[in-house]
Amino acid sequence: MLRVLRNWLHRYFSDEQAVVLTVLLILGFATVLTLGGMLAPVLTGLVLAFLMQGLVNALERLRLPQMAAVSLVFALFVSALALCLLVLMPLLWRQLSNLFNELPRMLGEWQSLLLLLPERYPHLISDEQVLQAIELARGEIGQFGQWALTFSLSSLPLLASIMIYLVLVPILVFFFLKDRELIGRWFRSYLPNERALLSHVAQEMNLQIANYIRGKVIEIIICGVVSYIAFAALGLNYAALLALLVGLSVVVPYIGAVVVTVPVVLIALFQWGWSDQFIYLLVVYGVIQALDGNVLVPLLFSEAVNLHPVAIICAVLLFGGLWGFWGVFFAIPLATLFKALLDAWPRTEPHERSV
Repeated sequence: MLRVLRNWLHRYFSDEQAVVLTVLLILGFATVLTLGGMLAPVLTGLVLAFLMQGLVNALERLRLPQMAAVSLVFALFVSALALCLLVLMPLLWRQLSNLFNELPRMLGEWQSLLLLLPERYPHLISDEQVLQAIELARGEIGQFGQWALTFSLSSLPLLASIMIYLVLVPILVFFFLKDRELIGRWFRSYLPNERALLSHVAQEMNLQIANYIRGKVIEIIICGVVSYIAFAALGLNYAALLALLVGLSVVVPYIGAVVVTVPVVLIALFQWGWSDQFIYLLVVYGVIQALDGNVLVPLLFSEAVNLHPVAIICAVLLFGGLWGFWGVFFAIPLATLFKALLDAWPRTEPHERSV
């Protein structure tokens, strides 16, 4: 057993760079797991700066000075943030408040629709099953109401955290963009001189993660905006709130589209019933999902590493369980990192040791 373990260690960890890379990965994951909550503003600023660095590079290629490019991109970022805070957030809050007020009426209509099912389909659904479903729904809604009340009572610390984010994150984004080279040189000064493996993995992952994150942000914006235009044109209630859910659903491949379909269909059913307007909405929503999966995703992620759907779902479950929303968002880049590490990891084959 010891001989097998010794041979395995010699095969995969005989290279000094592999050992250094292993130590860096362990330190990175340990830092995020243990200090992720405290360093959340720094990590958020780093991600946002990483997203905007491509635009800064594009402006620099147009011979714009580095400081001017950073200032212009940062001004666009602050303007977009102000637009979200002053326009989008009040609209979402109003629609969310209206939805909470309408929940009792919607539950009553939903109960009436369910009670009709045993009459129309007596061989498939019984009265007992319908009553059990109604009681289950009431229990879930009651728990949700208790959560909302608890959340409202403890919202003061959350508001303080949001204010800290609104102040710190833009400052961090600016300095990450402005001093990118300086921070990079400082970090590289602690690495060994021989780092061909690190450079190879870093270059590949920089390209893959940059393509994925920027593509995913563009996909979220396009799906959200198109869904809002379609929902508003059809007159669907809570169009902005549902469009936000549709946009965020693309973060979770496969699962997100299925989950977000439920509130869209339920709200449309409560509003219009089994009418032509409801059918139109289903058709339009289906077209949006089809165009997203068959046109937008291949266009935005043509250079992304091909991962098997099982690997994607496993990565979403694993990293989402570890880090919540950010874990879900970065599940595919992290899975791509793991795949790139496996492909680039130096190995000493058994016949090489006997020479």
